[in-house]
Amino acid sequence: MEILQGLVDLGPSVMMPIIFSVFAICLGVKIGNAIRSGLLIGIGFIGLNVIITLLTENLGPAAEAMVKNFGLSLNVLDVGWPAASAIAFGSTVGVLIIPLGIIINVIMLLTRTTRTVNIDIWNFWHFAFTGSLVYMLTGSLPIALIMAALNMIITMVLADRTAPLVEKELGLPGISIPHGFSASYVPIAWAANKILDVIPGINKIKMDANDIQKKFGIFGDPAILGTTIGILLGLLAKYNINKTLNLAVVMGAVLVLTPKMAAVLMEGLMPVSEAVQALIQRKFEGKAKLYIGLDSAVSVGHPVTLAVSLVLVPVTLILALIIPGNQFLPFASLAGLPFMFVLITPLARGDFFRTFIIGAVVIGVGLLIGTNMSPLFTKAALAAKFAIPNGATMISSIDYGSSPLPWLIVKLTDLKTIGIGALIASTLALMLWNRSIIVKEDRQSEKENQIQQGN
Repeated sequence: MEILQGLVDLGPSVMMPIIFSVFAICLGVKIGNAIRSGLLIGIGFIGLNVIITLLTENLGPAAEAMVKNFGLSLNVLDVGWPAASAIAFGSTVGVLIIPLGIIINVIMLLTRTTRTVNIDIWNFWHFAFTGSLVYMLTGSLPIALIMAALNMIITMVLADRTAPLVEKELGLPGISIPHGFSASYVPIAWAANKILDVIPGINKIKMDANDIQKKFGIFGDPAILGTTIGILLGLLAKYNINKTLNLAVVMGAVLVLTPKMAAVLMEGLMPVSEAVQALIQRKFEGKAKLYIGLDSAVSVGHPVTLAVSLVLVPVTLILALIIPGNQFLPFASLAGLPFMFVLITPLARGDFFRTFIIGAVVIGVGLLIGTNMSPLFTKAALAAKFAIPNGATMISSIDYGSSPLPWLIVKLTDLKTIGIGALIASTLALMLWNRSIIVKEDRQSEKENQIQQGN
């Protein structure tokens, strides 16, 4: 436990290179290549974190200015994901979540109910967060751990089912994204996408990254697009010309640099990914396929994901103002909106229009969830000794306090035996459904290998 907690305390930029280097050596990668691979992964994460920090530091004040300009005065304050993760790891559930998560992953791999080897240990905090809220609700540690485990299992299945799209649309072969925040919106995005498919006229609109470049010419270039959006955000924030131009250049830099840092990270991942696939092929004769489960930061740089996220910043504030019953004031999490869309973008086949429409829907739903979850969130924050900002009566966060999955788990738990039983049964059914797909795919792969060997 102390070793695991020590790894977590190092932070993902240090933790991931160590884990990957050891993992690569165990897979037979030469020591030098394994260390280089781990370092590139760490460098990639550092690069992404630097860019995200740049985005946060510049977009945060602009968002605050827009909040004032829109005249928003809501009583649930958005304190961002750092507060949510502090609540998660500051609880008993948080202490136990890493060994519990590793055990769950191993069991799922052995029972063929997942293909994902989830090494995104840092983001186990999402599952611990759900468990912490359940613990506040029930006072039962066993029930809290069960709910945290169910949260992880559902997320793992969602990661499996979206992995082919992650490979095709985001260009990340052999990668899945078992990230609690990103995966939570997959069911809503899937349903919304199906509805858009049957609406005449709407189902013909197409604006992927290439289309944006073609239709808008130079304004579709990531650098110009980011700069243009930055200017619009600066105007909405009522910045002076100097601050507006500075924000514009920073937004342009974010859109250009993020994919480049993701490419560095992917360069480090490839030797490990190839070693995993080679091992599986040797042991199972090509029958089984595994995905490496990573933080959604690896694909946050998709141009559609970033462009939609930036455009939706003012839209989110408008929705907070007009949605009946909303008391959630989005602020600290606005710079993290790209993580919400990491799996929505591939579900929408990289289409800007669809991602925007689905994004507006999930944000609207998220504001109401954040309002509804705020009393329990605030109670958990106080129990974890999190400092409530002065003047705030209740707090929440877009990540993970406004997400549908933890909200659903908490609400079903509140129904006691019936709700908990229904949730456990549904999760088991989901695992069996995923296993049936995996078994079918493996049999098909085995047949294809036999045909190739026969030829």
